[in-house]
Amino acid sequence: LQKVAGVTSNIRLYSTDCSQLRNALQAISSSNLNLGIHAGLWISDGDSRMQSDLDEFIAATKQYDSSLVKGVSVGNEDLSKGMSESTLIGYINQVRARLQSEGLGHIPVYATEQDAHFTKAIAAVCDVVQVNIYSIFDSIFTSVDSSVKSVIQRADNIKNNVAGGKPVRFGETGWSSAGSTGPSPLSLASEIAYVQKFKCAAAAAGYDYFYFEAKDALWKKGQALSEQSFGIFGSDFVQKFDFGLLNLC
Repeated sequence: LQKVAGVTSNIRLYSTDCSQLRNALQAISSSNLNLGIHAGLWISDGDSRMQSDLDEFIAATKQYDSSLVKGVSVGNEDLSKGMSESTLIGYINQVRARLQSEGLGHIPVYATEQDAHFTKAIAAVCDVVQVNIYSIFDSIFTSVDSSVKSVIQRADNIKNNVAGGKPVRFGETGWSSAGSTGPSPLSLASEIAYVQKFKCAAAAAGYDYFYFEAKDALWKKGQALSEQSFGIFGSDFVQKFDFGLLNLC
């Protein structure tokens, strides 16, 4: 987290299992790091897991400074995984009601979904419209510039046609430095180009974002090399490139 705090002021978590939220809050508090946490509840495995995550979220947030928790995502891409819209809406409303009853009603509650699956009805019950948008999986590649332009245009579409006036934020976007996802060139050079150009384009368009991801995910054993190589740090938290390049627009 000390290394991550050098390049961002916010982190995104996807669950509370393995005490990850509690550990992050403890580390940020004890080291006085300038980091806010956007937490997550894992709902893909049903009610029991969701309730377990929610209970731990409340306990951890109350144990530490709740102002460090900037929001909580109810799931991640669950409509894309086949969950019904009504079920997801029910989970969102359930979480918001529980937080309010626990004195944590100031924490924003929202879903995170692929832009192609985000609906007006989901947006209506979210405090923030958080979308995951990638161009790395597109069937056509022209240039990194075009790939960046594409994700900004897709975010604009959500803002103009789905969000209903609520703020739109990228929950994920990124570029892998190895492997293959189709015609997009996966290399360290193209990853650097994407993150640099996306950072500038997002700032110009007024979008907040979470860049996917902090470090290479070698723990994803058995998955494609591309899925393991999205980090801006290596798996050992050594920078993969000069972060000074991110300040050039």
